Amino acid sequence: MPAITASMVADLRAKTDAPMMECKKALTEADGDMAKAEEILRVKLGSKASKAASRVTAEGIVAAFIDGTTGALIELNCETDFVSKNEDFLAFGKQLAELVARQNPADVAALSALEIDGQTVEVKRSALIGKIGENMAIRRFKRFAGGGKLASYLHGTRIGVVVEYDGDDVAAKDVAMHVAAMKPVALSSDQVPADLIEKERSVATAKAAESGKPADIVTKMVEGSVQKYLKEVSLFNQTFVKNDKQTVEQMLKAAGTTVKGFTLYVVGEGIEKKVDDFAAEVAAQVAAAKGQ
Repeated sequence: MPAITASMVADLRAKTDAPMMECKKALTEADGDMAKAEEILRVKLGSKASKAASRVTAEGIVAAFIDGTTGALIELNCETDFVSKNEDFLAFGKQLAELVARQNPADVAALSALEIDGQTVEVKRSALIGKIGENMAIRRFKRFAGGGKLASYLHGTRIGVVVEYDGDDVAAKDVAMHVAAMKPVALSSDQVPADLIEKERSVATAKAAESGKPADIVTKMVEGSVQKYLKEVSLFNQTFVKNDKQTVEQMLKAAGTTVKGFTLYVVGEGIEKKVDDFAAEVAAQVAAAKGQ
């Protein structure tokens, strides 16, 4: 069997973009035959991608792209925070955001069929899974092309906001930062989703009932709690983070700016994360080893 040299491993890595150790294993298995090693890697990395597909992706990044009055916000997920800092993963997220803005796919399936660098998004995603060894998923995106101005703000890579507006650019950017910090659910109180209001009313009713006060007082307490909640979660009624003497609505009025809408993405929001029991995992591996 020929010796597997560092230069052979480097050449195979340059051709396949696979991890170094995977390249060395493939060359060893192929007795140094470069073409055969490439084929082995293609099979192995494809298998790795399919095995990863069932694993939960609750980490990741939010990426934004804006070109004039057209833009996009996208969430790309992975399994660990470590991979969310990987340069290839970050670059893929940026490419996807631009692709959404420029080509207007209808949904994630349509986006996956579009091409980047001569290959489909799905093929590129699978290759990246094979290279890095973690599952990855395009969770959601939103495209903006309503003709109005756009402002974006990214808090690191975990929180992303796009604001649709007319008026002052600085005020709009400030609103985007405010949304990232305060996380409103609607522009105004009358736009807060009914299910959220009912949930708050139910909690307030349960709390008020424990007070032992008369029914008419309880009703007023519940209504007061609901109104307080509506002010807390509606953008225009929130106290502006950069000036606690103003509401966001007052700040915008002073700046001659109108906010038409906003979109807020927080990585992993609503995804149930798997909690690993490390001790149990080690015990299972030891038991499996003894059984071999």
